[in-house]
This record gives sequence, structure tokens and C-alpha cells, in this order.
Amino acid sequence: MADEHVPIIGGTGALGFGLAIRLARAGTPVVIGSRDQGRAAEAAEKVAERVPGANVRGLENPEAARQGPLVLLCVPFRNQSENLTNLKEVLQPGQILVDATVPLAAAVSGRATRLLGVPQGSAGMQAAEMVPEGVEVVSALHSVSASTLGDLDHVLDEDILVAGNSVPAKKRVAELIARIDGLRPVNAGRLEASKLIEALTPLLIGINSRYKTHAGIRITGLPDELW
Repeated sequence: MADEHVPIIGGTGALGFGLAIRLARAGTPVVIGSRDQGRAAEAAEKVAERVPGANVRGLENPEAARQGPLVLLCVPFRNQSENLTNLKEVLQPGQILVDATVPLAAAVSGRATRLLGVPQGSAGMQAAEMVPEGVEVVSALHSVSASTLGDLDHVLDEDILVAGNSVPAKKRVAELIARIDGLRPVNAGRLEASKLIEALTPLLIGINSRYKTHAGIRITGLPDELW
């Protein structure tokens, strides 16, 4: 996977952009996707400014999603369904969609510390219903702070819970996450665990608001070899 491009749908947002600069610094080719090609190109230029020598470019979402076998979806929950609908004719069997969306109540003018109910059980499970047959959905990257990702001077030291029904797909996602210094991917089980993982985001938002920090999570007592 080292030379494969990683498309980031929603790469102009805080989480997507933070992942873009961290992956670019790790030497991973990145494609920033946006509904607007101009915004995508502008974000790519910003990544190149922050990470000299970065292999990065910006494209409209459909074209971006064609650029690699592992696609990150980093959009607000209110935009998840629209984006997946637009990508139905683009995503191909064998691709992996990493869903990082969280159904926060803030999406409907509620509080960011509350989780919305999703009929399918979680945003990740909703994504699995919407992608074309043969596309694997893996749920991950919900608990890491977008602001700490975007601050290259901040030293990361936290775990990322990874859930999905395909072990090979989860391993590929874990390999990608592990390229970012300070992030340790942990196998959290099948995709249905995404409803628990997504709930960590509003919990952490509340904790970080109270303590004025950017805390993540760490799972203790694990063996050295996780995958």
C-alpha cells in the first residue's frame, strides 16, 4: 500500500485535512476530495506548504474516489448520505470505505455532546447499506481530535478503534492508520461495534470541553502484536 494514493472525501474539513497532512508527512500519496474542485486544489496547496515534498493533489469527490483502493469518508453526518449517493456509480468492488462520520446532534442544531439515533444502528452501518456490493466498510478514526491532527507540533499518543466485518479490510486500514506516528489501531470487532465507537466522540467532546484539552483514548493491557 505504500505507493497507493489515499483519497480523502471531505479532505477540506478539519478531520480530513488533519489526516491529509499527517499521512503526507508519513510519505503517503494523498488525494483531497471536495464537492468543489477549486476548494480541493486550495487544500492540496496548503498541505504542500505544511509538508514540503508532499505527494498531494485536489479533485472533485467522484474523481478523487477513483484514485485509490482505500477511501476515507470524513464528512459531517448530515452530508454522509448525499456523498455516498453521489459515489454509488464510482466506488468499485474491492475498494474499502473508511467511515469516520459521527451522528452528532449538532448536525440538526443540537448539542455536539449528544448522539443522534440512526435507524441502521450507526453511521458506519448506514454506510454499509449504501455502498455498492463488494465495497467493504470499515469504521474508524472517530476519537482522534481534528485539531491535534492538524497541529504537526502536537505529539499524538492514542488508540484508534477499528470495526468491520472483513478482517483483511480492517488490517489494511490498520496499516494505514499505523503510518501516523502516535496512533495505534486496535481491532474492535465487527461493524456493529461502530455504534459504540461513534458514541465516544460526543463523550470526548464533553470531556475536552470541561478540561480545556484534546484528550484521546488508550486501551491498556493489550499484547504487543495486535494484528
